[in-house]
Amino acid sequence: MKISATSPGCGTSVASHRCRFIHPPYRFGVVCSFERTNWRRVVQQRLLDIAIEQFGQHGLEGVSTREIAAAANTAMSSITYHYGGKEGLYLAAADEVAKQMGGGHEVSAFEQVAASGDPVAARGAIADIMRVFLKRLQQPQSNSWALFIMREQLNPTEAFERIYAGPMGQTGQVLVELICVATGGQDRQAARLAAISLFGQVLVMKAARAMCRKMLERETLSEEIIDEYAARVVANIDAILDRMIAERQEQI
Repeated sequence: MKISATSPGCGTSVASHRCRFIHPPYRFGVVCSFERTNWRRVVQQRLLDIAIEQFGQHGLEGVSTREIAAAANTAMSSITYHYGGKEGLYLAAADEVAKQMGGGHEVSAFEQVAASGDPVAARGAIADIMRVFLKRLQQPQSNSWALFIMREQLNPTEAFERIYAGPMGQTGQVLVELICVATGGQDRQAARLAAISLFGQVLVMKAARAMCRKMLERETLSEEIIDEYAARVVANIDAILDRMIAERQEQI
């Protein structure tokens, strides 16, 4: 038996009891609950991706829900349905940015290293965090959420609190603990300042990417250049930690 049906304006086809859809999913003219749920997830993700890009480029006030919905090829009512409006979508976009920043990277593994009290392992974990962060910032998909974060850094809102509550803040906190373990000290203010300086070395390759290309006399920042820079960052980590150890010993 072969059954065909088309939903007006959506180009949906159903054949041989198989539910194939473009938008939205139908089986015999009836929405399939499982595939409808999947379709909603697709729409939500598309809205989030477009929202991060648009809000990153233009800010909350610089883009309308109509423009976002059009770019996502969906109705404005989808934004109201899923997020309650533009402000709700903006906060949801911030949550998605926090998720993408983490990239599945488990902070708990570094927390275990900090809890072990092993200064050598802590030093290695600090280097790993910086290498991973540097590589993640070079990925093309980071462009949209990096712009979103930079706007929030300059004019923080509730969205920044959500971002910082995620991997950004968690990584910062564990980095402070790792610096304390690696240096054998308990001066968390000094460790926080050191952590900020380490993050700065990595962020410059994203936030000041054009300047870096000019200084390196390169059209692009190749993987080879990034690897060389990562090695320099690790060497700087060792120098900073060694200096902190020396300063602590001088105070004894």
